[in-house]
Amino acid sequence: MTKQDYRTKVASFFSDGFVFVGGTLVAVLVFLAIWSFISPNPSFSTIMMSKSNTLNSKSAVFNLNQDSQEPTFYDDQDLNYGIEKPIKNWDEKRSKWLKLHPTFNHGVKERILVVSGSQSMPCKNPMGDHLLLRFYKNKVDYCRIHGYDIFYNNVLLQPKMFFFWAKMPAVRAAMVAHPEAEWIWWVDSDAAFTDMDFKLPLEKYKDHNFVVYGWPKLIYEKKSWTGLNAGVFLIRNCQWSMDLIEAWAKMGPQSTEYDKWGQILQSTFKDKNFPQSDDQSAFSGTHFKPHIDVIETV
Repeated sequence: MTKQDYRTKVASFFSDGFVFVGGTLVAVLVFLAIWSFISPNPSFSTIMMSKSNTLNSKSAVFNLNQDSQEPTFYDDQDLNYGIEKPIKNWDEKRSKWLKLHPTFNHGVKERILVVSGSQSMPCKNPMGDHLLLRFYKNKVDYCRIHGYDIFYNNVLLQPKMFFFWAKMPAVRAAMVAHPEAEWIWWVDSDAAFTDMDFKLPLEKYKDHNFVVYGWPKLIYEKKSWTGLNAGVFLIRNCQWSMDLIEAWAKMGPQSTEYDKWGQILQSTFKDKNFPQSDDQSAFSGTHFKPHIDVIETV
């Protein structure tokens, strides 16, 4: 083969290659053009959503276009997300909302909203913000694996409820804002999931409204203020829980009874060496124990 013939054959090969690639692109464009007429709302996200639903058959596809125009509790002018104003008849209001939003009913009993949060200001040590970001990513990854929604709050929804008390307004607001969620799972900002395959045994909690980690001996026998770990808890989205949060919050710093409860709790728990009322010992002082499941940690 002469050098001229070799160059001609190479040029012909590249020419055929360009024709093939060009023909493929034209075919793809024609397909997309036809698809745009067939599908009323064509989008890549729709394709990805379908793929996601195929991978996770339990995930629900919410369709707000099917919403009923009938008024719900959201149309009540007295509706308040704040913790100061109690909500009554929440079970009935939430049940009505779910009936008027049928696409939210699928899997509602197993729907979990993870809630966490931290202070709005940057940490004094830059490493603190870095660690908070790492902890947050850990929670997001866990929720992505299990199909849970997550809400991260970094504002004081009740300015006087600072530090550990800030979780209560966030949990209360999440319950009202997400009637489609059966459970609210509070996880402290500095807590991490070490077993990403762990799933909550919801069937075990079917008769309970509040699940918290703790040591029954420390609570009931030794009456220790560290008997419960209020940094992670699971609370059902129901009227009972609304009443629990209301009673719990009355011991907080926004309450006129804050100092009184500090004295009561310090005298009740002998190992509590500071006079302020805190969320952990305050919860131990509530009277809702019959519907609370204390899981002994090891």
